[in-house]
Amino acid sequence: MKTQNEILDQGYKALVNSLGVVDAIRFIQHFSPGYGDYTQERHEWLDQLSMNDFLVEMRKHKEIDNKSNFEEIIE
Repeated sequence: MKTQNEILDQGYKALVNSLGVVDAIRFIQHFSPGYGDYTQERHEWLDQLSMNDFLVEMRKHKEIDNKSNFEEIIE
């Protein structure tokens, strides 16, 4: 099994080989780390939801994810 660092290294090399250095960097920059304290915010909204409401929301997002706008990239 590969280590996480080996996978990252192989992934970066694949991106650079496929896209070139500049476009690989542009692709990576598309996925920003965000901001805020995810753990704290998660507890704040999860504490307000019932398990049923949470499951309903998950199902909604699953339906949206199935209609992803990234399909053209994968094809």
